Amino acid sequence: MSKNSADQLRMRLRSKREATPVAERQQASVLLCAELRRWFDARSASRHTLGHTAPEIVAGFWPLDNEPDLRPVYEYLHTQGFIVALPIVIKKQSPLEFHAWRPTDTLKPGAFGVLEPVRGEQRIPDVLLVPTLGFTNQGARLGYGGGFYDRTLAHLNEAGKNFLALGIAWDQARIEEHAGYQPQAHDYPLDAILTPSGWTQAPPAL
Repeated sequence: MSKNSADQLRMRLRSKREATPVAERQQASVLLCAELRRWFDARSASRHTLGHTAPEIVAGFWPLDNEPDLRPVYEYLHTQGFIVALPIVIKKQSPLEFHAWRPTDTLKPGAFGVLEPVRGEQRIPDVLLVPTLGFTNQGARLGYGGGFYDRTLAHLNEAGKNFLALGIAWDQARIEEHAGYQPQAHDYPLDAILTPSGWTQAPPAL
């Protein structure tokens, strides 16, 4: 898919987001949060059964306009002993870094106006919740065009890190086959994608 075609598809997907009523997006975020809580609870139970006691690191994202709002999940995970981290843009063409976040923390504007946590010790995530503008049923993700998450996921993989990448998207983000979208070689596939309607495929518990 050419860059111009991908940009046109991004514009269409953004328009769908903007056309969705605020109340509908809020209710959809509630559904996303409820399912993530169920999944993380099941994951914790499985890890406890297997004797894993170290706290897991979950990388989330602070919502931009029209994005799913997962902040209630982050607060819940914090109470359950998870380490929640948020992304920091270090510079263009570089992977993201993730730094710890707590519900009482004050965020500050970073690159592109995205709110970021105070820089502290870098955290390497076990689970990444990835903002997803568009997706296919095969797990391909269309992002915003900056390539930050593709570089980040590829970097973690090349470093030998065992992690899960879970896309978070609206139902309207599904890319139909007739749209002509073809992932590029640098696009990193997701393990599963969650929309308010459910998972595109069941993510592994561990």
